[in-house]
Amino acid sequence: MTLSRRLALACLAATLAAGCASAQTPSVYEPQVGQQGKDVVWVPTHQNLVDRMLDMAGATPADYVIDLGSGDGRTVITAAKRGIRALGIEYNPDLVALSKANAEREGMTGKANFVQGDIFQTDFSQATVLTLFLLPDLNRRLRPTILNMKPGTRVVSNTFDMGDWEPDQTIVATGECTSYCRALKWIVPAKVDGTWRVGDGELSLSQTYQKLSGTMRMGAQSVPVTDGRMNGTEITFTAGERRFTGRVEGARMEGKATGAGGEQAFSATRAGS
Repeated sequence: MTLSRRLALACLAATLAAGCASAQTPSVYEPQVGQQGKDVVWVPTHQNLVDRMLDMAGATPADYVIDLGSGDGRTVITAAKRGIRALGIEYNPDLVALSKANAEREGMTGKANFVQGDIFQTDFSQATVLTLFLLPDLNRRLRPTILNMKPGTRVVSNTFDMGDWEPDQTIVATGECTSYCRALKWIVPAKVDGTWRVGDGELSLSQTYQKLSGTMRMGAQSVPVTDGRMNGTEITFTAGERRFTGRVEGARMEGKATGAGGEQAFSATRAGS
């Protein structure tokens, strides 16, 4: 066999081998910014904002972070690196696989977890911190479910609001983040709407998300409740000349009332309980 013939055969063998290796090695899925998903297009959250969102939520290893529409997994992986138990819920199975591969590359396998699922059909009620980057209409659809979560749960959204549920805090990430750099935080309020017994008096509260109004009756005197607000299970309001601060646990409210006469303890029980 001539030298040229041997070289030609060697080149052919090398080409076939490379082709087989290429066929056996799956290509890495690369999502494209703006690609269409089930309900939204995919746009990754900038890492600067991911960090700020977790800081804003006050997320610690005592928390359970769930990211709705977790994309390439960066929020979940970042939380896991902080020692926080974290789960991503993503509808696109390719993004779920990519997230798991990213977690493995970062040494976070088993710490950053991902499931394929529809956020409107998957239970995320155990989260103590909920993160999301969804459009306003999706946020509004999720809002009743979120408001039924445990009081004190922190919810942080990239850019988009919850309709008429005003955020408790808003921040803007700076540095290299140039688009979609705003985060909004809500704290799920305890439900206190209704009538409460306060000694021989009565506290009637009307609640709109975290804001409170109403009246307090003590004997024959009735005064308006103003500046009322829930911060998770913490309640504050003014009634007459006194400022009330306390905590709500189920059907019981306990705290203190401060006024011209000094500070006094107060407690209230939900009527009918």
